[in-house]
Amino acid sequence: MMKKTHILVADDDKAIRLVLETALKRSGFDVTLTENAAGLWNLAQQNFADLIITDVVMPDANAFELIPKIKKINSEMPIIVMSAQNTLMTAIKANELGAFEYIPKPFDIAELLNIINRSINENKKVVEEESFESPDSFPLIGRSKPMQEVYRVMARLMNSDLTVLITGESGTGKELIAKALHEFGNRKDSTFVPINMAAIPKDLIESELFGHEKGAFTGAIDKKIGKFQIADGGTLFLDEIGDMPIDAQTRLLRVLQEGEFLTVGGTSPIKTNVRIIAATNKSLVDQITLGAFREDLYYRINVIPITLPPLRERKDDLPSLVNHFMARNAPNDNASRIEQDALNYIKKYDWPGNIRELENFIKRLITLYPNEIISLDIIKNEFSFLDQKNYKTDSKQLRSLEDHVESYLSKYSIEDFHEGDEGIYHKVLLQFEKPILNFVMDSTKGNQIKASKILGLNRNTLRKKLRQLNSDLPKN
Repeated sequence: MMKKTHILVADDDKAIRLVLETALKRSGFDVTLTENAAGLWNLAQQNFADLIITDVVMPDANAFELIPKIKKINSEMPIIVMSAQNTLMTAIKANELGAFEYIPKPFDIAELLNIINRSINENKKVVEEESFESPDSFPLIGRSKPMQEVYRVMARLMNSDLTVLITGESGTGKELIAKALHEFGNRKDSTFVPINMAAIPKDLIESELFGHEKGAFTGAIDKKIGKFQIADGGTLFLDEIGDMPIDAQTRLLRVLQEGEFLTVGGTSPIKTNVRIIAATNKSLVDQITLGAFREDLYYRINVIPITLPPLRERKDDLPSLVNHFMARNAPNDNASRIEQDALNYIKKYDWPGNIRELENFIKRLITLYPNEIISLDIIKNEFSFLDQKNYKTDSKQLRSLEDHVESYLSKYSIEDFHEGDEGIYHKVLLQFEKPILNFVMDSTKGNQIKASKILGLNRNTLRKKLRQLNSDLPKN
C-alpha cells in the first residue's frame, strides 16, 4: 500500500487550522497541526513530514527564522508559506529562503491543493539566504489580491535575467516594477538606465539607444555614448516601447538576437550584456495588427509578461497609498492627517490617472492644507478640480472626444513634460491622429483617395502622416 503524504501545518489561527485539516484529510493526506513556531520546530526536527505549510508571523517567532534551520535538516523539504502580510517583500523573502511557494491570505483551497500536488512531484532549488532590506524602504505599496499576483511573478524573477514586458495603464507604476526587478536581482550592483520612447524625437531614438559617431549626421559634432553602452552589465528599461519607430525596432531586434550593435555611423560591432525590461500602456498585439510594431520583436520582449492592475481594481490599497504619499511629501514632522470619512470618499473615485493622479492630488492637499486634518468637506471641495465624470463611474461612460482628452490629460502633471521633449501638444496630437487615420483607412479598405476626401486632407499630406505614424501604405 502506497504511503500517504504527511503534511505539517503551523498556524496560530484555530479556524484556519481546522479548515486546512478538513480539506487536506478529504484529499487523502495525513495531517499534523501546531499553533506556534516552537511546535513547528520540534515537529520538523522529527523529520516525519513530507511537506510543511506554515504561516509567517506566529506568537512566539517568525517562520522565516526557522526555514533555514529546517532546510539544514532536510534540504529537499517543500515548504509552502502563508501570510496576511501580503507585500512583495514577503514573497521575495519566501523565495530567497527556498520556500516552494508563497500564498497570500485569504487563500483559495483549490489553489493550495494544486500547489501541494505540484510540490510532491517537484524539487525546488534552494536559494541561499541573503541580506534582506526592510519593507519600509521598498517603493511598492499595496497588499490587494491583484498586486499579490504581480508580487508572486516578481519574486520568481529576482534571480533571473529573462526579458520582461510590463503592461498597464499610464500611472500604474511600471517603472517602479522595473526598478524593483533590477534592485533585488542579479544586476543590483550595476546600472539601471531608463529611457522613454515617447519622450524622444523619433529621428534621435537610435542615437539615444546605440550612440553615434562624430559626423554621422547633421548636428553630430561629437561622438555620443548610447544607453546600451551605459547600461552594459546592468538593466535597460525601455518605457513606452509601443512608441518606438519601426526602424529602431529592427535594430533592437538585431541586438537581442546577436548580442551586439553598431553605433549610428559606426562600423565596428560592440558587444553588449544588458537585461531588457520593457513597458507599454498600449496593446502591442493591436499595434502589430496596425503595422506599427514588429511581431518578431514582440515575442522577443514578451518572455515574462507582468500586467499591472489599474488603481480602480485595487482600491483596497488606497488607504496605504494615501498615507504613504502624505508621509513622503509632508514638508515637516507635523504632517497633515486625513479623516476616515474623507478616505472613504476618495475610494469612490475611479482615478483614471491611476497612482500618478492620486499622488498629485495628495500633493495638492498637503500644499493647500499644511498641518491640518483633511476632512470630508475639504475632499469634496477639492474633487471639484477632478474629472467628476469619473466619480462612481468608469472610462466607458465618457461621452465625447473632449471628455476622453480631458481624461487622458488627467494622467499627467506638467512635470511629466520636460525641456527638450516634443511637448504636450504634439504628444496628444499623435494620440489622436493615429486611431482616426487607421479607422478611416480600414473603413475605406486602404483607398487613399477616398480616405483623403473623408478626412479633408490632401492625398500627399495623408501619405506623409501615414508614414510618420508607422502605418502600412496600401499600394493603390
